[in-house]
Amino acid sequence: MNMNPVRLLKTALLSACVLVCGAAFAANPLLPKTIKIIVPFSAGGSNDLFARAIGRSLAIRNGIVVIIDNRPGAGGAMGAEAVARADPDGATLLLTSVSFSTNASIQPKLPYDPLKSFEPVSVVAKGAMILVVGNTTPYKSTADLIAAAKKPDNMLSYGSAGVGSIGQMATELLNAQAGVNTLHIPYKGINNAVTDMLGGNIQMMITTPASISAQLKARKVRAIAVTSQKRSKFYPELPALSEVVPGYAVEAWWGLLAPAKTPKALIEALNQEIRAITDQPEMRAMFEQEGAEPTTMSPAEFSAYLKEEFVKWKEIVRVRNILPG
Repeated sequence: MNMNPVRLLKTALLSACVLVCGAAFAANPLLPKTIKIIVPFSAGGSNDLFARAIGRSLAIRNGIVVIIDNRPGAGGAMGAEAVARADPDGATLLLTSVSFSTNASIQPKLPYDPLKSFEPVSVVAKGAMILVVGNTTPYKSTADLIAAAKKPDNMLSYGSAGVGSIGQMATELLNAQAGVNTLHIPYKGINNAVTDMLGGNIQMMITTPASISAQLKARKVRAIAVTSQKRSKFYPELPALSEVVPGYAVEAWWGLLAPAKTPKALIEALNQEIRAITDQPEMRAMFEQEGAEPTTMSPAEFSAYLKEEFVKWKEIVRVRNILPG
């Protein structure tokens, strides 16, 4: 999602292993000899970094070739379309994130069906986002923020990475459940929104921990809550938004999808591989930078989770009258 020098260095190191053919640990005979993982975003972000780390480990464990293919565009839709149109043989996969569901909820016409065109494989990781406010604001808590937003002469503004982004959707869900209105300012990327927050041009933002971590450490912005239903183990000092707005819950997630009609046995084999890989200490350390953890979701559980996500975000789009950008 965000880029910084450390991430770019890690990406460069992993890029040296984009084509990997290692000695197998215990090769799964169901897996293709070559797998392409399409990342529907540019290099350097969390999707790309996770895909390269998973791809490298998948290759080494099974003695196969794994190729990472970045195809950014249309909020992730271009890369997703390529996977939807691919042969259902496990040779082409999509490493995407929560934006897969938020973007689909706002787009009136996509070149694929977000549910019917894919077979969910595995949730790679998921975790809480953070509600932050600018240091120039007086708000110390969620209660302060909501009270200020309810004043008729006080229109607060928030930034996001763009229309249909998880930052916008998470904030509009908060608006709906707290009974307030705040003004959305969409940016071309979260870094631009962060810059404007530092300049005092917007007051609040819901974003991933990694995208705001440098500013938090430098105390240039103020974190006041996490978006998960319960407090995050990575930020135990921060209350959950649900403590003030009952029922509120949003988590960022990253997951792997295959084309529809991919054989179930192959989907299960991939799920087992991904779960084993993401439970490795080095992968857990990488996820921790996003305030996330690996999951043990089965393909069926991931499918049900995706359906719930689409229902939730489509309802928010309807209730909040969110229009495509």
